[in-house]
Amino acid sequence: MKQFNDENFLLQTPTAQRLYHNHAAKMPIIDYHCHLIPSYVADNHVFENLSKIWLEGDHYKWRAMRTNGVDERFCTGADTTDWEKFEKWAETVPYTMGNPLYHWTHLELKTAFGVNKLLNPASAKEIYDHCSAMLQTPERSARGLMQHYNVEVVCTTDDPVDSLEHHLKVKADNDAKIFPVRMLPTWRPDKAMAVEDPVAYKAYIDQLAQVSGVAITEFADVIAALQKRHDFFAEVGCRLSDHGIEEFYAEDYTTAEVEAIFKKVYGGQALTKEEIAKFKTAMMVEFAVMDHDSGWTQQFHYGAIRNNNSRMMSQLGPDTGFDSIGDFTVAKNMSKFLDKLATQDKLAKTIIYNLNPRDNELVATMLGNFQDGRYGAGKIQFGSGWWFLDQKDGMEKQMTALSVLGLLSRFVGMLTDSRSFLSYPRHEYFRRTLCNLLGNQIENGLLPASEEAFIGQMVENISYNNAKQYFKF
Repeated sequence: MKQFNDENFLLQTPTAQRLYHNHAAKMPIIDYHCHLIPSYVADNHVFENLSKIWLEGDHYKWRAMRTNGVDERFCTGADTTDWEKFEKWAETVPYTMGNPLYHWTHLELKTAFGVNKLLNPASAKEIYDHCSAMLQTPERSARGLMQHYNVEVVCTTDDPVDSLEHHLKVKADNDAKIFPVRMLPTWRPDKAMAVEDPVAYKAYIDQLAQVSGVAITEFADVIAALQKRHDFFAEVGCRLSDHGIEEFYAEDYTTAEVEAIFKKVYGGQALTKEEIAKFKTAMMVEFAVMDHDSGWTQQFHYGAIRNNNSRMMSQLGPDTGFDSIGDFTVAKNMSKFLDKLATQDKLAKTIIYNLNPRDNELVATMLGNFQDGRYGAGKIQFGSGWWFLDQKDGMEKQMTALSVLGLLSRFVGMLTDSRSFLSYPRHEYFRRTLCNLLGNQIENGLLPASEEAFIGQMVENISYNNAKQYFKF
């Protein structure tokens, strides 16, 4: 019987074990998409206790706790203590067996704190006190944890109006050899095309005008202001954009139409569905051209319907629920949007993430329609399993589709997509899953055992080298 969470966790064959221990485990981490709080890195934040670093802002754990019957006050309430929240999480953990949270929880305890005990009500207090004490040491501060996990680069998620002051501070510490981990911004301009709410949109555009120093009265001014901020992000080291969209937009439009739509919404009038689609298409094209001309990579996370529970949203903020959309129209719109850019020779390196696993083959197939050897290998990428798919089953299905319909060997690998400094074991989880997938294929005669050295290099490339080359870090 195999042991849970030992050195060969998830590695079912001797070949998989060799691939992981000899190749994947040693590679540094490039976390090219995350939601870390930049000020925590800049100020080298020290977490007061295990709840502060592990439970605050973690919607994965909150969802599991609510499903287990835990009252909301123990998830996000202000009238409960950190220990009381952790105690409820510890009560929930045994019931997460079969959920990736069970694996992540014990990987994080083991790799960050050396804790090999299972978390449950009986062990909760001991684990809480032990880990909370370790968090007070320099080795477990925000920066200490990043170095502990051999992180080389992290890319946060930032709005065009953000000052990037914390990124500049970290850059100065990099230059002064004080801190070796690079923290780069990622351009996330979703609010600049969020025209569904005219009041909120006008407030955002006014803020954009103030930050950029560009007076905005027409659509061209919006683009000029965004371009100015885009240039600023590039100066601070930005290499990627990211776009959270329900679907790809690919409506036909004219400059005059878009100008009229902007003036209408900026004037406080609600738009029709057709006007919204035209405006979003125009904005996505403008963003894509900026990215292409700057040599950036554009990322598209599509298919999420956010903020489903309006009662909960009034208390908590976004990203606590999801659904997914998509049918043949998604494929047509995705193709039309990418083709619109390709025909203008403005299609930047692109990563596409889907939330519905039904779309795996759709995305993996779409990549091949727009690859271009002039931009190097794997120009258009199928992003790793995202959100509710960044677990063993989702990763295996994503990599299998990519392998069958594209080139797994050119894949840029994993990311945390997380707000937590304890989430870096997701890279280990991915690497173990990758090595197990390839190891099983070798053991079953689907890949030649004589090529294990080449496959080992392939593992190293997917774990680290491909991303470093692709993003030019």
